[in-house]
Amino acid sequence: MSFTATLGKVTVLLGRNGVGKTTLLKSLMGLVPIKSGSIEFDGQAIQKKTPYERARSGMGFVPQGREIFARLTVEENLRMGLAYKSGSTPVPAELYELFPVLKQMLHRRGGDLSGGQQQQLAIARALAPKPKLLILDEPTEGIQPSIIKDIGRVIRMLADRGDMAIVLCEQYYDFAQELADDYLVMERGEVIARGLGKDMEANGVRQLVAI
Repeated sequence: MSFTATLGKVTVLLGRNGVGKTTLLKSLMGLVPIKSGSIEFDGQAIQKKTPYERARSGMGFVPQGREIFARLTVEENLRMGLAYKSGSTPVPAELYELFPVLKQMLHRRGGDLSGGQQQQLAIARALAPKPKLLILDEPTEGIQPSIIKDIGRVIRMLADRGDMAIVLCEQYYDFAQELADDYLVMERGEVIARGLGKDMEANGVRQLVAI
């Protein structure tokens, strides 16, 4: 498979359960080694780099299931996103503008937040070091509709700034279609369809990913 994520665009990755979407995203971050091929980021081959080296180079990852630190406070979780920077590096104020609920709950433990609030925290943690590429794995999973709308608004705004590429793996078709600038459909580890987000309905993508 081969694809490119472009600055200022949301590239949506679609496919039924078990086709390899999460494995692909973990491979991009170095959490799963690739057996052949290459991965380039910002013009540099990175397939031999460790996950933390990839993070330092400007890649942010929001894993499926959020994986926040339940016993740490919201602020401490956000600081984990800045772990490789100087200890005096402040948490970007913009994160509280994107997700106001986090400022209200700054000293609450991550494990005490609702699922939607934890997802907002996981995204904010990935955004804290200001990545050039943001990879999101199923950000709407188990989230209430009002927060899904907030997350979609933030993703669109981040892409429209033009200084970040976004790769979004998503099962919720309507959410994916609304955000997609480009789309890829996977089946059995391969890309079987691709195109512009505005063409998804005309190209029958909904039927391709229907369970």
